[in-house]
Amino acid sequence: MNDYRILVVDDEEDLCEILKFNLEMEGYTVDTANSAEEALKLDLTSYNLLLLDVMMGEISGFKMASMLKKNKDTAGIPIIFITAKDTENDTVTGFNLGADDYISKPFSLREVIVRVKAVLRRTSTVQKEPEQLQYRGLVIDIPKKKVTIDDTEVPLTKKEFEILLLLLQNQGRVFSREDILTKVWHDEVYVLDRTIDVNITRLRKKIGNYGKYIVTRLGYGYCFECE
Repeated sequence: MNDYRILVVDDEEDLCEILKFNLEMEGYTVDTANSAEEALKLDLTSYNLLLLDVMMGEISGFKMASMLKKNKDTAGIPIIFITAKDTENDTVTGFNLGADDYISKPFSLREVIVRVKAVLRRTSTVQKEPEQLQYRGLVIDIPKKKVTIDDTEVPLTKKEFEILLLLLQNQGRVFSREDILTKVWHDEVYVLDRTIDVNITRLRKKIGNYGKYIVTRLGYGYCFECE
């Protein structure tokens, strides 16, 4: 058995049951829905893959996929379209909507299983990055490149932000000055070890009481150590 959950959405109940049976034989946990409306009532974030029919009722598979991709909570769920529509335009539409694969009816169950395994293998290796990191009242908003403490923004330079992000992403791990130079300054030249110390000192002051959690390990480097 494995931990993958799959939702099959198709208005053909018999086809749903056939796919459910065969995928469960492969060890997947499978639920079915006979319309997009029914599927949208479920907690879609709990699924690792959607098998989605295109030709359904008021909400087509394409429309449902578009709705999911516009929602940040469901945008990353892999989708395989299963449909009788097999024209080039329909295939292009499916992939433009972010589909991971496109299977035309009639199909063999073996083909479906192979494609399901391929998509899950490919997408499961991609780890979704968190949009925020938090330690108590200290919050790093990664997309906005913003740090707040108790909802008050703390003005950091680009390097200070990147150092704090690096340390908080790897709580308890000690980074040497060389590690920090490589990860934060990359290939920039003429950067001295002393530059790291200066930035750490400024960063500690700016984040106030949280500065004490940026700990110096003499002879080794720095880490963010939680209580």
